[in-house]
Amino acid sequence: MKNRQLGRTGARISEIGFGAWQIGGSWGDVSEADGKQALNAALDAGVTFIDTADVYGDGRSEKIIAAVLKERGGVRPFVATKAGRRLNPHVADGYNAANLEGFVDRSLKNLEVETLDLVQLHCPPTEVLYRPEVFGALDDLVAKGKIRNYGVSVEKVEEALKAIEYPGVATIQIIYNIFRQRPQELFFAEAAKKNVGVIVRVPLASGLLSGKITRDTAFRADDHRNFNRHGEAFDVGETFAGVPFEVALEAVERLRPLVPAGMAMSTFALRWILEQPAVSVVIPGARNAAQAQSNAAASDAPAIAPETLARIGEIYDSLIKPHVHQRW
Repeated sequence: MKNRQLGRTGARISEIGFGAWQIGGSWGDVSEADGKQALNAALDAGVTFIDTADVYGDGRSEKIIAAVLKERGGVRPFVATKAGRRLNPHVADGYNAANLEGFVDRSLKNLEVETLDLVQLHCPPTEVLYRPEVFGALDDLVAKGKIRNYGVSVEKVEEALKAIEYPGVATIQIIYNIFRQRPQELFFAEAAKKNVGVIVRVPLASGLLSGKITRDTAFRADDHRNFNRHGEAFDVGETFAGVPFEVALEAVERLRPLVPAGMAMSTFALRWILEQPAVSVVIPGARNAAQAQSNAAASDAPAIAPETLARIGEIYDSLIKPHVHQRW
């Protein structure tokens, strides 16, 4: 497992992390036992970065992480969580000092720690990014010793560019994958200039870039790939990266011949992301140990040839770009 620097946090972390949304909820039935096995498999494979959120299973994800790390002992991995989506309604005014401290206190309890490594505002309304007092409140939580670092998880490139104007923002979490290529046009360069860590989520476009989903794949009622297909519950960009399902399936078939013999498409898709030096860590999720092991293996995959990268760009430009590029 290769390591990268997480911006100016001072942390050196595995370039493949563990996204803990799936072990929390909204991905169908993932038992606690399977969740623990998946996380243990990732850690055994050299993963040293875990990403979760207080709303994943209403704290279930954070509690599973705490239990696994307590059982394992030893050097503790870097654990990032998120705050803000517990607000109901989810509005900018809810991002105030009292609420943020309450969310942080809850995560401290769930994760069984005295200080959180990283707290990320969880895809806040864009207006929040124009309120300096929100970031002042986060600075206060750093001063109190409740958090070491803070960042923002965003939906849009414009939000990412605005967020890194604040000097205390140490990381940005953003969607970036073969189907969502806009961050590489400007944002990555700006993040690198400011030494901001970049955490990449939805790297496999909700499983589409595993190459295993077909038109006949059935998703459970409690799987967001069923209930959020059109953005009914949260931003549609979080589900299949916002690409219309049929279009995405066609793109997958065009990508398939580019995958080297013997390599899983998911490994290929993760390797494509790692070609970007501005990326600090990629956080694919895993429902079980086998998926976690497969994800971790991408760190050792060979670099993608320039001509293959160019062909991927052509597929994106011709098929995917009109649907997503200017939207996010």
